[in-house]
Amino acid sequence: MERELYGREAIFDDDGLAARLTGLTPYGSARVAYEHRDDPPVAVLTGGRGMGKTAVLKQLRHLYRETTPVALIDCETVVAPEDAGPGWTPVTGALPEFATQLTARVRAARPVSFPRLSLGLVAVASISWTREDETRARRDLQSLGPILATVDGRGDAATGWVTKVLTKLAANAFDSMAPMAGMIAEATIETVLEESFSRFQRRSADWYGSYPHAGGNGRIGLRQLAVDFERGGDLRRRAEDHLVLALAADLVAAYGGLAWGARRGRPVLLIDNAHTPLGRQLVEPLLRQRAAGARDRIAVFASSRVRDHEGLSHAVRRRLPEVAHGSRWSRGTGITSGILAVELTPLDPEQVRSAFDRHDRAGRIPAGLARGVHRLTGGRPLAVELLALAAGEAAEPASLVPGSLLDLMVEVREDRAPAQVADELLTRLLPGAEQRLDFLSVLAAAHGEDSARLLAGSRLGRGAPDGDVALRMRDALRADDWPVGPGHFVADPLLRSLLLHRLRFQDGDHPSYAVWQAVHVSLRGAYAPGGRHPSVPRLLHQKLVLGDAEACVGHLRLRFDEPDVSAWLALLRFIASAPYPRTRGSVGPDPRRAVALGRADNTVPGGLEPSAAELHLLLRRLLHGVWLLSDPLALPDEEVIDKMAHELRQLSGRHPTGNSLLWDAATHWPRDIRAWRPPSMPPGEPGADGRGRRGNGGPDA
Repeated sequence: MERELYGREAIFDDDGLAARLTGLTPYGSARVAYEHRDDPPVAVLTGGRGMGKTAVLKQLRHLYRETTPVALIDCETVVAPEDAGPGWTPVTGALPEFATQLTARVRAARPVSFPRLSLGLVAVASISWTREDETRARRDLQSLGPILATVDGRGDAATGWVTKVLTKLAANAFDSMAPMAGMIAEATIETVLEESFSRFQRRSADWYGSYPHAGGNGRIGLRQLAVDFERGGDLRRRAEDHLVLALAADLVAAYGGLAWGARRGRPVLLIDNAHTPLGRQLVEPLLRQRAAGARDRIAVFASSRVRDHEGLSHAVRRRLPEVAHGSRWSRGTGITSGILAVELTPLDPEQVRSAFDRHDRAGRIPAGLARGVHRLTGGRPLAVELLALAAGEAAEPASLVPGSLLDLMVEVREDRAPAQVADELLTRLLPGAEQRLDFLSVLAAAHGEDSARLLAGSRLGRGAPDGDVALRMRDALRADDWPVGPGHFVADPLLRSLLLHRLRFQDGDHPSYAVWQAVHVSLRGAYAPGGRHPSVPRLLHQKLVLGDAEACVGHLRLRFDEPDVSAWLALLRFIASAPYPRTRGSVGPDPRRAVALGRADNTVPGGLEPSAAELHLLLRRLLHGVWLLSDPLALPDEEVIDKMAHELRQLSGRHPTGNSLLWDAATHWPRDIRAWRPPSMPPGEPGADGRGRRGNGGPDA
């Protein structure tokens, strides 16, 4: 079913990247001038999990499947069948699937046949056949039935081959010096050519004459291909590369000669997760052939979760908006310069709003929710779509905030039970073993690698036999292109929020939240004086998480008169960036709001002078206000913003030297928050904190 893909017009518009590389518009399939007619690049879409790479490839398949041959392979899902023989590898498993999809009938053109690829796959499949065991041979040929059917339409054609192949082999004199794999492959190819290939199709075997040591003889080339495949190592890789080129040669032949005029556009190969070893084996033979001057006129779109993958070392890099009307790609000297790497960009706030409007046609959700979701997700399309779906299905949408969306149940597919939004997002953003999620949920509370290793030692000791847990999890995050540290061990705001949500609620221990408490108590002890990593700011940060706001207010009060006002403001902002200990399913105003507005908790510690007591109350209101307004799981509150500005102006009049900076904070912090940015440091100077201003809920949001 066709999906609405927001922010991807640079690919799907009538003059977008897909149209220019295929020669056909995605909608309506009108002819379009090729941007690179004789030498198109391989377009590789880059971006982390949830950025929509797979969605784009699936949409391309959906849009082109009736007008040009198209096939999609996910390299991470190609697995060996239970009865796989020695001739099966991920490459020989993927190629028949590619060919089978490409043979689907399209408008005004004959189905593509794959005689060259069929011969090569039969040759390598035959390496394990013996005269004594026909079962293996029959099973292998039956598994190749769909691709063999592109050459011979008789459904049972392969059934009779096995007996004839083995009979022919038995009739030949046994040559102990010749590899058995080569003898069986030769007998198999002769039988297949005689039984199933027409006079014109038999010429396709000549293509293998270019194989090393074939001397121009195609049948010798096929025999050598089977021998190399059986020997393994680099020789097998050479054989597999030749099989990939056989697929390309069959596609080129289908578009050559008289047939060229009957076909429109280019055939399309879609390779998901091409950063994997299988993906590289499918793409690199085409790149090498094109770099050597061959012209295959195949449109190849692939995806890579790793932006800086070595396979993209010489790629021409563009961000998605830059390829909307032209890619400005040209081939360089390196083989991988044949790649146009297109970084998928996050959705902007207006595109997120469109996604929410699609699921909330009645306009029931709060006006700021879409923008809050943009801040939380950074515009990651998968998260935006799922959160918008949850908002549209919510029973009481008027009170929704981003954090409450994570608690909702949503039906993602009709054939699956409803799932909690947070769990579904984590499953799709961090697929894999449950233990990895257990580990990362704990480590998400860490500020950096040191505190992560401390938590790993104190809370995750059971993982120690496999090596340092924190470092293993760090490498796992990097492998999926998630940022790590230094401010947070899990640096992506969305992923960190999801993992902390899991840490808070996974044990169902309301109201104690024992696991959550234990993790943060461990960090509090590490940051305390005499701990392993003493740090006053981080200690106060942890105290706020654990509910000890008074300790934070008291410290801010005692340090208020110090001359370095900038450091004081930075400390306030850092303490207030602590995750809020939410209660699942809570409704109504956030408890921090009443404190920030002075409507709750107006007691003061005993023994304070009146001026100190007044300052204490002011700082309590300010801390809770900044805490609420900085929370990516909450929404900005205009009354709290105005109160925060008032408190900062009051402070500017109380400080002996800091009038200017505090006054600037009263001016610029409300402006930052209304623009969905973290409060700037120094106030009013974008990027002064070394991280730059981010409208998507950066590390300090």
